Amino acid sequence: MKSKIQDIAILQTGLFAKPLTIGEVVYLQSKHFDEQGNLIASLHPDLLIEDISKKHLLRAGDVLFAAKGTKNFAAVYEEPNLPAVASTTFFVIRLLGSNVLPEYLTWFLNNPNTQASLKAQAIGTSIPSISKQVLEELEIPIPSIEKQKLVVSISKLRLEEKTIQMKLESLRDKKIQTQIFIEINK
Repeated sequence: MKSKIQDIAILQTGLFAKPLTIGEVVYLQSKHFDEQGNLIASLHPDLLIEDISKKHLLRAGDVLFAAKGTKNFAAVYEEPNLPAVASTTFFVIRLLGSNVLPEYLTWFLNNPNTQASLKAQAIGTSIPSISKQVLEELEIPIPSIEKQKLVVSISKLRLEEKTIQMKLESLRDKKIQTQIFIEINK
């Protein structure tokens, strides 16, 4: 079965705000994530809670989609100890019902085929942007929850495998460079 994202979720834009030095709410920006949507920066609260509408506060399971610029990715918001909001770089996708896992939707949006399709529909030349309408109209296959869990699990294992391979290559390089260094200094 396939559904349009607008049929399984509510999309809203992120919040425009000017971060402060100290605050009570984390202001999530694309610079906090890598290309795969993994958090790479330590987060600290930089907005005041009274300046934020409750509808903009993120909930566990919300999917953030970076729609502006060349770094398009999706990430699942997992509720930390501090409340957070998304910047205007993101669309916040809040799933309706329980027939689609946030992690599965994230996998689908990060899939190279989906990324290519979305990038082909981006507008703007200096800062490409994927519109809300394009994202809402995107069709997603919806297998059973068991298959969604399997897809997510396979994807995570593949990412772990890639990380291990990169570490192994780095260790091999160090070993070879050390051996060469020792050999030329005999």
